Amino acid sequence: MSMSGEGKLCLVSVGPGFADLIIPRAERALRASEVVVGYELYFEWIKPWLVGKEIFSIPLTKERERATVSLDLARRGKFVSLVSSGDIGVYAMAALVLEEMHETDTFALEVIPGVSAANSCASLLGSPLSHDFATLSLSDLLCPWEWITNRARHLAQADMAVALYNVQSRQRQSGIYEVLKIFLEHKSPDSLCGVVKNAYREGEEKSICTLSELLNRQFDMLTTIIIGNRFTRRKKQYIYTPRGYNSWGPEKPEEPIEDLTKKPSVWVFSGTGDGNALAAGLVKEGWNVIVSVATEYGREVLESKYPGLTVCVGRMGVEARRVELQRSRACWIVDATHPFASEISTQLIQLSKEIGIPYIRYERPPSKKIDSAIYCHDMSQAAKQALQKGKRIFLGTGTKDLVTFVEAPSEPSVQWFVRMTPDSSSLAEALRLAIPRENICAMQGPFTHEFNEALWRNWKIDCIVTKESGEAGGYLAKVEAAKSLDIPLIVVQRPSIDYPCIVNDYDAIIGFLNKIRNNS
Repeated sequence: MSMSGEGKLCLVSVGPGFADLIIPRAERALRASEVVVGYELYFEWIKPWLVGKEIFSIPLTKERERATVSLDLARRGKFVSLVSSGDIGVYAMAALVLEEMHETDTFALEVIPGVSAANSCASLLGSPLSHDFATLSLSDLLCPWEWITNRARHLAQADMAVALYNVQSRQRQSGIYEVLKIFLEHKSPDSLCGVVKNAYREGEEKSICTLSELLNRQFDMLTTIIIGNRFTRRKKQYIYTPRGYNSWGPEKPEEPIEDLTKKPSVWVFSGTGDGNALAAGLVKEGWNVIVSVATEYGREVLESKYPGLTVCVGRMGVEARRVELQRSRACWIVDATHPFASEISTQLIQLSKEIGIPYIRYERPPSKKIDSAIYCHDMSQAAKQALQKGKRIFLGTGTKDLVTFVEAPSEPSVQWFVRMTPDSSSLAEALRLAIPRENICAMQGPFTHEFNEALWRNWKIDCIVTKESGEAGGYLAKVEAAKSLDIPLIVVQRPSIDYPCIVNDYDAIIGFLNKIRNNS
């Protein structure tokens, strides 16, 4: 019984599992307690301090019972310690205890901090959380999944370092990959990450990899993933995020692209060979051009052919894109993205209206309809048609839609063959979907009729699925090769978008921009 007659409840954090990582205040509370409440595993870590104590061991999933037992004992005048791994205030018991407390409770309450999973894992990796960071639990038992993905999107857009908790359970296998894809929409696939399992416990494992490489890994509930920001660096076996003591170098967060504000700029949103050529042509005409591409590989392709262009890399949300356009004094948005990049086109049209920047769509001329082709409105319809026509099916649709085909109900004898750009994130997605490496061709297109025919003949392809991407995207070469081999050709039609202004040739864009320049 407490000497004062009033009970006390200590919420005690016992860290990752080693006594030397438990703070002295926690040890003093445990030694002074009459009763200790917790989960059996935690008692193994604090066994020397439990001698002579009354113990309540309550299993996992019974958290509310642990809280109510502790509260009831404290109300009866007992000195109670409720223990939790990590920090009891981080995804743990402290909040539940406070929820269950009464305003009229008179016992003393003390919350004793500890080493959280984010801190312990970060220490094993080096110092990846040295600047602004966040934690995000992927468990949807107590939080709607839509909230989790929405928060992930905002954290990715903010480019914060993030520690992911409750990464993957037996019942929740795919959620982590959905979250990783959200991060890949806004961060470089080469962003440095750390993976730690059983931090400071038996069976400890740690590794460093890129964001895209995480797509090809398996995890569990004992694993924490730390995703770095764009400044996170590697040194020897460690990763670290600079604090800014030595300045930010060439990538200052306040000015991600140099000299953007010196004069009004034309933003060309590219990702295709003809879009890149358009941007280079505008530079020759004397325009201040910024080219936006989605990936680092897109930057490499662009700069190898047109060195010296100002390039912005990364998939951004609407708010991040708005900031960049306004910062750079954008005077025109030229949308030269792929005909099937409907999401970015819709985003650009929206921003054009909201911030008053003129928009023009540079659209590849559509191809004539092919009598022998099977036309589909979307990828799901194309997948159904393909499974009716063939067993060894070639997909020329890009990695974004691979999952629609691979996860469609099919016979075990069906094989998928894919051709994709040779970037790490595309390859990781194909491997994650269990496409055999020998069924993957990672090369930069467009490709000739002869190349297509040779590849398909070698793979013994009996059905082809492609997008109606226009002559510049190699569409006609696929049509001719399919005709030569007498293989069924399934064509996914372009998405229907109500573009406010659309042109099909370079001279029309030059005319529009010169008219603006002459009137300014």
